Amino acid sequence: MSRLQPVRGTRDILPDEFPRFAHVVDTARDVARLYGYSEMATPIFEFTELFARGIGETTDVVSKEMYSFLSRGDDEEERQSLTLRPEYTAGICRAFVSNGELRQQLPLKLFAHGPMFRYERPQAGRQRQFHQIDVEVLGAPEAECDVEVISVAADILDRLGVLSSCVLKLNSLGDPESRAAYRTVLVDYYRSHQSKLSEESLRRLERNPMRILDSKDEGDKAVNVDAPSLADHLNPASRTFFDTVRAGLDASGITYEIDPALVRGLDYYTHTAFEFVTTSLGAQGTVIGGGRYDGLIEQLGGPPTAGIGWAGGIERLVELQRKLDKSPPAPERAVAIIPMGQAAELRALALARELRQADVPVELAYRGNMKRRLQRASKLNASHALIIGDSELAKGVVAMKDLDTGTQEEVPFDEVVDALGDDALDALMSLVGADDDEDGDGNR
Repeated sequence: MSRLQPVRGTRDILPDEFPRFAHVVDTARDVARLYGYSEMATPIFEFTELFARGIGETTDVVSKEMYSFLSRGDDEEERQSLTLRPEYTAGICRAFVSNGELRQQLPLKLFAHGPMFRYERPQAGRQRQFHQIDVEVLGAPEAECDVEVISVAADILDRLGVLSSCVLKLNSLGDPESRAAYRTVLVDYYRSHQSKLSEESLRRLERNPMRILDSKDEGDKAVNVDAPSLADHLNPASRTFFDTVRAGLDASGITYEIDPALVRGLDYYTHTAFEFVTTSLGAQGTVIGGGRYDGLIEQLGGPPTAGIGWAGGIERLVELQRKLDKSPPAPERAVAIIPMGQAAELRALALARELRQADVPVELAYRGNMKRRLQRASKLNASHALIIGDSELAKGVVAMKDLDTGTQEEVPFDEVVDALGDDALDALMSLVGADDDEDGDGNR
């Protein structure tokens, strides 16, 4: 029997790497909280129809990449097509339509994270199971909301230490009136160059012509050089909306570049489209991408409701941090309890629980002599070793050894928590003392 391996396109997130992964999620959650966003989650699988309607049947995601299957059931009515979610927006919009109480809470500001699934060729930065952080705002049609949503993304990237290595690409898709007028002009242009278009773009010409603008085919790129610009076909209302977004970003100190090729092909997308892009990850350069989708919820059967959001790939953000040598904060150091003897082991269990209830991380050694247990404590980067033997039990104390300095003292059992707290405070003050004592007189 061959050795078991993860399914192709999936990977384990091992303990050494997980702190980076968790740091991205925790940072995003903290920033979203500062902006007043509430966290939620949707099921990992939904009815296939949701994604066909919400993402678009002509997109590559729906036509080529979805993991769909028939549910189990005793009759044909129960055996319906289900799909592992390829993205979060459609599921959150479905939740809004399904749960009437959410419609009473507009504007609804939401944060989510979790695994997504797409069938595509696995490569660096692209897996079949991947993870995203996600922000959505429903019921806020104002341009100022676009500024806020982009600002949330910028602040997350800034806290992760990668914003300076990213460029915000920005474009306006206009309102439905502008898009309809532009679509007519764009289709006429492409029809006059049909012989030069790729087969993929010819298929998109009738149903999704704006997607041709971001084609990676070299022949399509040559045609797109002289393609009409959407910016030239925005009506006054759309221009005003985009000007307001740009003014808000300028006032917020968020720099950007206008990218006319940044488009979304489906009709429910409106106004602002944006991406944070880096050159540090090769071809997979987009780390956060999103835009406004004011027509989506109505298309899913809900009431007309404005929407805007973005998604960011956690694996890509982790890799970008690694490339830029940005490390997550070091975890809080543990305390190692080293009991020697059966009676000491029982007392160590009680002490370990008491310390953990006081939010002190504890590593409890189960085997080995004193030397081996101390070596393990050092390997785990523990701050202290709490040694309990027969003599300590007789005196009602632990031998508390500082593993950084090597000093050791006896501390009564009921004073261990306070002693560890005082020791941690002294260490902190020794680190910051030189910086805080600016004039050298010892006063802070």
